[in-house]
This record gives sequence, C-alpha cells and structure tokens, in this order.
Amino acid sequence: MDGVGEPGRQPQEGRAGAGGAQGEFAHDVMGRPIWRLMLRGLGVYLPGWRTPETVLRVPGGATGFGPPAFLDGAAGFGLQLPDRRRGLEPDREIYVRGRENPSFGIVVAGPAEAIGSRVVDAEALMRFARRLTFEELFDTGDADSVPYAVRGARAVENVVFLDRAAGVGLCAEVEPVTRALHCPLYVRIGGPAERTVWAYALNTGHAPNTHGASGTAHGTDPAYGAGPAYGAGPAYGAEAQAVRSHS
Repeated sequence: MDGVGEPGRQPQEGRAGAGGAQGEFAHDVMGRPIWRLMLRGLGVYLPGWRTPETVLRVPGGATGFGPPAFLDGAAGFGLQLPDRRRGLEPDREIYVRGRENPSFGIVVAGPAEAIGSRVVDAEALMRFARRLTFEELFDTGDADSVPYAVRGARAVENVVFLDRAAGVGLCAEVEPVTRALHCPLYVRIGGPAERTVWAYALNTGHAPNTHGASGTAHGTDPAYGAGPAYGAGPAYGAEAQAVRSHS
C-alpha cells in the first residue's frame, strides 16, 4: 500500500471537456455510473456543498489528499482508520436501474468506523454495502422478501460512502467486464466554512467499459431520486429509482 501524498500541495486537474490527456482522463471517469451515484449522494447528504466539476488525477502530479487514504495498486483507493465501532447505523439511500437485470447502487452517509474494518478497501466496502442492502430490503414479517433481498444484495455494483465529520469519502464499483472490485474514487470533503468537495481518481490508462444498462431516473427528482439532477446517460439513467432509504 502506498501513501497518497502530503496535504497542502495542489493536484493537477482539468474539466471533462478540456483538451489533452487530462481532459480525456476526466471524461472517462466522469462518464461512469459511480461518478453519477457520487454526485447523487452529495446532493442528498451534503446539500449546499459545492460538488466536483472535475476529477483530480492520481498519479500524475496529484497530491494534497493525504491520510487516511492510501493506494493499493489495481484495487484503487482505501482508508486506514484508527478505530472500528459496532452498532452504528449510518444513513443510506438505495437505487436500482434496469428491469431485466437490475443493478443496485447504494449511498451511505455516516462515520466510516461503521464499516467494521480498520482497513477499508473495495472488498470491505462492498461487503458492508451488500449487508446494508439486504437488511433494508428484508422484511422480518414477510418471508417472501428474502429472495428479493438476497438478489438485491448480490446486485449491488456501485457504492458511495461519505463521512462528513471526517471529511472523507470512498467509492467502490464492480467492473462490468471482468467483475473485479475496486475503489476508483476518493472524496475529500471541506468543512462548513468552504463547503467544497474534491474527487480523486486513479489514472491507470484504462477506463472500464461503461456501455451497459441505460434508462431515465425517477423519484422525488425527475432525474434520479432526491437532490439535484445529473441527467440521463449510460449509467443510472432512465429506469433508475430510489427503492429504499434509511435516515
């Protein structure tokens, strides 16, 4: 595992439409389902915060995000936590897109210690997200809910975890072709005085295939659940909707 840099230094950045390698890199990252789910989560759980307009590149000059984040090769980002705690109940919103082969995404907000591991990597975060999804979809008074809850938990492919108090966030996804788990995005959340969010992504020279399910979202917002709309596209689009929330 490698440390991810020293606080206080400025990372390279560029907008999605910018020319050159950085612009192409940003476009690849920002066109993926996990990016849209992250923006949805920020809109729900950090209203009023300035959401990222671009992604900051790692490696390639991007520093300034420091501990508790680390890099773990192809597995992407992770968090090294000082403690873990049981019995915490973070807020969460579950979304589903598609009909024939639905894909679930979940946004979780609360203390990262609730994940239950001092080292939070893609596997730990996805395991936690699938457990939460099962618990939300399972109705203790309805035995018929068990198969649906199991299918929903297995279908979780995108996870966003936001810890506003610690000022960090981590995003995990299932790569649609290889089905490998990794954390392609790390989030740094500014305090109430600045209300700004920064997003960091690995520049591996390879962007996972995002051409899969498509659709439009509906919920309390015409695009996708609560919070500001981020539009339709190849990810969490037309047929995505918020299916369960807990707060």
